[in-house]
Amino acid sequence: MKKIRVVQFGVGPIGASIARLMRQKTTLEIVGAIDKDPVKVGRDLGEVAGAADAPWGVIISSESQTVLAKPVDVVIHSTSSYLPSVMDQLLECLAAGCCIVSTCEELAYPWRKHPDLSKQLDSAAKEEGVALLGTGVNPGFVMDKLVLTLSAVSQRVDWASAVRIVDASKRRLPLQRKIGAGMTPEEFRTQVAAGLIKHHGLPESIAMVADGLGFALDDISETINPVIAEEEVKTEFLEVASGQVAGVHQIARGTAAGKERIFMELKMYVGAKQPSDTIELKGEPNLSLVIPGGTHGDVATAAVVVNAIPAILAAPAGLRSGRDLPFSFFPSLAAK
Repeated sequence: MKKIRVVQFGVGPIGASIARLMRQKTTLEIVGAIDKDPVKVGRDLGEVAGAADAPWGVIISSESQTVLAKPVDVVIHSTSSYLPSVMDQLLECLAAGCCIVSTCEELAYPWRKHPDLSKQLDSAAKEEGVALLGTGVNPGFVMDKLVLTLSAVSQRVDWASAVRIVDASKRRLPLQRKIGAGMTPEEFRTQVAAGLIKHHGLPESIAMVADGLGFALDDISETINPVIAEEEVKTEFLEVASGQVAGVHQIARGTAAGKERIFMELKMYVGAKQPSDTIELKGEPNLSLVIPGGTHGDVATAAVVVNAIPAILAAPAGLRSGRDLPFSFFPSLAAK
């Protein structure tokens, strides 16, 4: 059976986790890796990814054109949260005739925030006859696709809510830094004002849910505040003293005619008590779904990206979202 040829674009902590998982799938063949970090360039992907079975014989290159010139079916892209920052990378992959699954949060549902960029990507993908997708656990699954999946047993939905409490002490260092762990409250607010501290994706999730439920929203708003540590917290990577910032508390709302239709709340901080994911739908019937302990973001992000590979290869050409595509577990061996 012909294997699916994959390139890993970006070998940070998430890219490395994705690469290790792809290595377990016998239907996938990693044929290349791209990263601009000079510390990684020229090294074996398996070694950089920390794989037990390294080396893999796949050398990381900074020359994306060279890597993409070989036969490639899909590029797994994991470099930045900001869509404008990765447009050149995405367009280059599309021009090479590759499908894309990306962890860029703003690509998860970009039509409302970046309409022009969305049109550009959609046109480029259709011109090449390929599809691209932004996905992950949040945005991409827990606070949007899972909400819409639960709504499949609703006759009417009046209001939707997704609340996620995450203990960031069990997550990677870049995420702990991204949520401001260890900062003073003043530093946190300065960084928020500069757009440097936040978890990306709540407005994208609200837009996806609104479109899926048929809510014509007038506004999507978001607030970002610090969670202050009440006691000292130590993680594998850093220490947070009492009174310092432990992480973020973000609330996003989608409103129509002055009425709240969608509520989303994210508490992501080191030392979070009773982490969980909770979805509620009010309508006919009222529904509630709770995942005790929550969904492990890093593990689940790698999983949903790899599990989306068959779906994006089978998708109609163009810019797609998790709302469009059927996701399920991608077994290591093809079904018999």
